[in-house]
Amino acid sequence: MSEKKSEFTIHPITVLQDNIVWVWVHNCNAVVVDPSISSPVKKWLLEKNLSLKAILQTHHHDDHIGGTKGLIKKWPKAKVIASKKELKRIPFQTFSVNNNDVFHLMDSKISVIEVHGHTNNHLAFYISKENSKCNILFPGDTIFGGGCGRLLEGTAKQMFESLCKLNALPEDTKIYPAHEYTENNLKWALSLISNDLSITQRLKIVQNKRQNGIPSLPTTILEERKTNLFLRAKNVEELSRLRKHKDNWKC
Repeated sequence: MSEKKSEFTIHPITVLQDNIVWVWVHNCNAVVVDPSISSPVKKWLLEKNLSLKAILQTHHHDDHIGGTKGLIKKWPKAKVIASKKELKRIPFQTFSVNNNDVFHLMDSKISVIEVHGHTNNHLAFYISKENSKCNILFPGDTIFGGGCGRLLEGTAKQMFESLCKLNALPEDTKIYPAHEYTENNLKWALSLISNDLSITQRLKIVQNKRQNGIPSLPTTILEERKTNLFLRAKNVEELSRLRKHKDNWKC
């Protein structure tokens, strides 16, 4: 009789002001997503007796790659997986990928999705496990709980197209954004649509979690379809208006 393979788990490490470094664990191995800083991540991995197999980098901002150097110093065989277009801005990458590439890691298939908008070259990693309904998305700063990334290098058109790509994923896909912005995003949404029942209910749940020190994330594609105004935007113009309003909104 063949041995049953264990399911993976995903754990949050909260760092800096509002970053979340996600650690994907399978058996005694781990993959770290967008490590802002190395010390708390290294401490967590060592306490759990885990071996770092890879680092997934969604984009080049320092609060996403700042801890990579320290981690690969401790685990030099770990792969650093990032966009081939960002060889200069993500200097430690050892496994470079392009849009629509597929590779395998920790008994799972990973599809690479280009999601430009927040930056010119931004990736999301979509993970599906064989013989399992578990679908996972690491979107970096493209989609948040109730929000999307600022347009720092890209355009509203790029962000709209990127969100459409993510919205096409299965509705039960679990989303693990890189920042804890959900409460603020939902308050902003209610400032525009105060009678939206789905957003109101979600905000109450999120506030209860945050008051008890629990992350509001992960979320799902279905939840974002119901409560994320950016994902609900019907066209580029609507998304652009929403993004400009959110950029200037004060809680």
